[in-house]
Amino acid sequence: MSFDKELLAILACPQCKGELSLTPDEDGLICPACKLKYPVRDDVPVMLVDEAEPSE
Repeated sequence: MSFDKELLAILACPQCKGELSLTPDEDGLICPACKLKYPVRDDVPVMLVDEAEPSE
């Protein structure tokens, strides 16, 4: 999977508006403040709070 790193620089958590980081296997975006993981499907981040999972 090849997620666009420039896109990551402009994305923010939809819940708290905080910074996001890419998971090591690039399958999601993590918000450390909310402890949520937003999935990345077909190189497109799904930035919906209802689709987020708790992060480890």
